[in-house]
Amino acid sequence: MNRKQKKTLIRILSSAALMAAFSFLPVSGSARFGLFFIPYLIIGFDILKKAVRGIANRQVFDENFLMAAATIGAIVLGEYTEGVAVMLFYQIGELFQSYAVGKSRKNISELMDIRPDYANVERNGSIERIDPDEAEVGSILVVRPGEKIPIDGIVIEGTSSLNTSALTGESLPREAAPGSEVISGCMNMTGVLRIRTTKEFGESTVSKILDLMENSSSRKSKSENFISKFARYYTPAVCYGALALAVLPPMIRMLVLGGAPEWGVWIYRALTFLVISCPCALVISIPLSFFAGIGGAGKEGILVKGSNYLETLSKTSYIAFDKTGTMTQGVFEVNGIHHNKMEEEKILEYAALAECHSSHPISKSLKKAYGKDVDKDRVSDVEEIGGNGVTARVDQKAVAVGNGRLMQRLGISYQECTHAGTVVHVAVDGSYAGHILISDLPKPHARGAIEELEKAGMKKTVMLTGDGRSAADQMAQKLGIREVYSELLPADKVAKVEELLREKPAKEKLAFVGDGINDAPVLSRADIGIAMGALGSDAAIEAADVVLMDDDPLKIAKAIRISRKCIWIVYENIYFAIGVKILCLILGALGIANMWLAIFADVGVMVIAVLNAIRALFVKNL
Repeated sequence: MNRKQKKTLIRILSSAALMAAFSFLPVSGSARFGLFFIPYLIIGFDILKKAVRGIANRQVFDENFLMAAATIGAIVLGEYTEGVAVMLFYQIGELFQSYAVGKSRKNISELMDIRPDYANVERNGSIERIDPDEAEVGSILVVRPGEKIPIDGIVIEGTSSLNTSALTGESLPREAAPGSEVISGCMNMTGVLRIRTTKEFGESTVSKILDLMENSSSRKSKSENFISKFARYYTPAVCYGALALAVLPPMIRMLVLGGAPEWGVWIYRALTFLVISCPCALVISIPLSFFAGIGGAGKEGILVKGSNYLETLSKTSYIAFDKTGTMTQGVFEVNGIHHNKMEEEKILEYAALAECHSSHPISKSLKKAYGKDVDKDRVSDVEEIGGNGVTARVDQKAVAVGNGRLMQRLGISYQECTHAGTVVHVAVDGSYAGHILISDLPKPHARGAIEELEKAGMKKTVMLTGDGRSAADQMAQKLGIREVYSELLPADKVAKVEELLREKPAKEKLAFVGDGINDAPVLSRADIGIAMGALGSDAAIEAADVVLMDDDPLKIAKAIRISRKCIWIVYENIYFAIGVKILCLILGALGIANMWLAIFADVGVMVIAVLNAIRALFVKNL
């Protein structure tokens, strides 16, 4: 509880104690008025001040004016206890709402804590502490245990474990070693790291994340815009309605029916009408629901750029995926050795040594699978044949490593591979030794993500990829994706997404999940763009509406669940608040509802709606 909330609580308690004490005193008239005016001013002075300021600024019709008019009117009519009670319970509701907003804001403020306060820059052999904004690209940073990495870069010295939970929502630490790319916002846990920066602070990951979170509230959903417009017309309407209720029935009774006007009865009903009509429950709970939804998503490592995107995400029934780096790990690995005429380890050794001078991803995957230091002194006469492969002498043996075209070129009979992936044929001294299958592996949770999306009611899951047909079909089959379009250029992906948009019903939404620069146009074209690879792709962060911080496709289903729960809560609050208020307004106009029921219709409904709203903070794990 902050300082302002503590002051409000003290005012509530002191006002309640005075009101309870004065209620038992045997006084009446002006003395009773004077006594009750003390707790009224204690609890309601700030509301009266805001109401006066609103009138001075020609912004009359708001909840402060409604509360001030209703309570002052009740006191003038001699209903001192009820007048003070209305203001008292209103302040209790405001305190409760302030606490709820603070709780939901805490989840986002935890993300805000990732902003580093300083950077240790190494200059001329000494370390200088500067503001991260002042560091240039290529600067050498020294990050000690317990400090945040201030700017994206590459580790040039040191090893350590990094706590990425503030960014990804995951508690499992990541290891950093020389050559590792590291991002700003991570907490260094163990060793000292020397990092060469690759970006300016303003372009680093932490800056982009903070900018997304700070601007998320500016993008309002249709529901929020509806409530804003509703309150703009609703509040003046009920004020004029209350005035008509106070004046018209007594005038009709006096002029038409010839009876006593009973001004006090109808003014009391009008004041009750005003208290009931206060739109706090709607005006507070609807934005709070979205705010809590965005905060709850942020806690799970899902950044939603605005409540409008949260609302769109809840209507998603069609979803299209990129393949490499989105549903797969994007790292080529040796996945098998087939038709081998010698030991698998020996084939890998020949292939890794022949490819030792190449930096191609396939060469790297061969050397990684070999798992030993490559002795380049054992290799000579290396010749790289573009589009075919490599020939070399390894331990004085002629070794050829490449595709089928290389084998044909050398006149070596080879075996075709029936599996999807990149095939590397190996021949030693003119004889076929076997082939190595290199393929991209699916992410650990990729198939589970598709299953969870189908449970969530996805009508169609589609894979759009630039890979060959065989590899795309096999990966889609592994993941359980029913519809695949392969060998697509970025422009082809956009065209296919536009085709899917035309085919689906207008009220249902299409999401596209991608991970890099080539996916940016498609992310922008879909109804909702979800970026994977958020820790590495600036283009994905810029183009997407939702960013998954840890690249886990299982978070897609979780994001949809969060959005649907949030929207369901919003509609619950709208229907509940409006329904209760309409009923109580009718009862108040008929004289059945008194000021105590009015307090429930205002403060009680607001507290219930706020309690319901903060449920959006909590989402069960898949």
